[in-house]
Amino acid sequence: MDDLRQKYLTAIGDAADETVLEDLRVAAVGKKGEVSLKMRELGKMTPEERQVAGPKLNALKDEINAALAAKKEALADTALDERLKSEWLDVTLPGQPRRQGTIHPVSQVTEEVTAILADMGFSVAEGPQIEDDWFNFDALNIPDHHPARGEMDTFYMHRDEGDNRLPHVLRTHTSPVQIRAMQKHGAPIRVIAPGRVYRADYDQTHTPMFHQVEGLAIDRDISMANLKWVLEEFFSVFFGTSVKTRFRASHFPFTEPSAEVDIQCSWEGGTVKVGEGEGWLEVLGSGMVHPNVIRAGGIDPDDWQGFAFGMGIDRMAMLKYGIPDLRAFFDSDLRWLRHYGFSALSVPTLHGGL
Repeated sequence: MDDLRQKYLTAIGDAADETVLEDLRVAAVGKKGEVSLKMRELGKMTPEERQVAGPKLNALKDEINAALAAKKEALADTALDERLKSEWLDVTLPGQPRRQGTIHPVSQVTEEVTAILADMGFSVAEGPQIEDDWFNFDALNIPDHHPARGEMDTFYMHRDEGDNRLPHVLRTHTSPVQIRAMQKHGAPIRVIAPGRVYRADYDQTHTPMFHQVEGLAIDRDISMANLKWVLEEFFSVFFGTSVKTRFRASHFPFTEPSAEVDIQCSWEGGTVKVGEGEGWLEVLGSGMVHPNVIRAGGIDPDDWQGFAFGMGIDRMAMLKYGIPDLRAFFDSDLRWLRHYGFSALSVPTLHGGL
């Protein structure tokens, strides 16, 4: 046993890596190792011999296992030291910059509009982007012969229900949300409906998909004066300066009377400056909600009346932030997004406003 002890303790001490150490473990205390074979011979010994040889073999086995564990730990420490020498890190160096995304101008302006109108008591209403013909046209007092119902202006699709093919459209405005909100909540009501809308048009100021926000207020004594105050307050906060408005008589099927709304601006040097000068720029349509529309919303127009308005979010972003081409909003050009995008820290909130 002394020879075995000396043999394996010396070999373990000289082991250069864990592979050699594992071979020594198998040779010494493995299933067929020398120490294990010696322990099998205990059964052939007399009781007196077993009492002497048994404790010595167990002690030898424990000593070899302890030496193996200690050597394995020492090899691991040596490997770590070598790794630390080759893989050093200078903690005084500046950190590597992380690439960060930006908030799209459409998202930014949507939040700005929502925050401003929320302070005036308007809540946000939403609805489906695929609407049936009734919600998108009929409920809004748009007759069958109206140009907006032509396939040149509207994206049509159909849904099968048995033998019937019901006409559906990609909504051309968010006005159907007003009908759904009136049907769900009744009167009085004060909501805005931001979201995507679709029309078959494409040029510098039109795209097949764009963003709109519409407002609706229904109560017993609401008038055009309330509409004018809401819009002037909104524009003044949105553009950060006092803005005057001009109402021009117009016609929309869903409002009566109807008005196009212009805002005061100047055109010096090819640049539009809102809130100054003697020029005017058309920005939205508005008016008093037509009785037929109120009735379609499940409200009695003899007891209730209100105003509605609608504006393009993309165009408001172009106007406020000097973006010349609407089509660039949807090109996914990273250079454009980095130039016109907003930091997440500058996004307004409903409770914090602008």
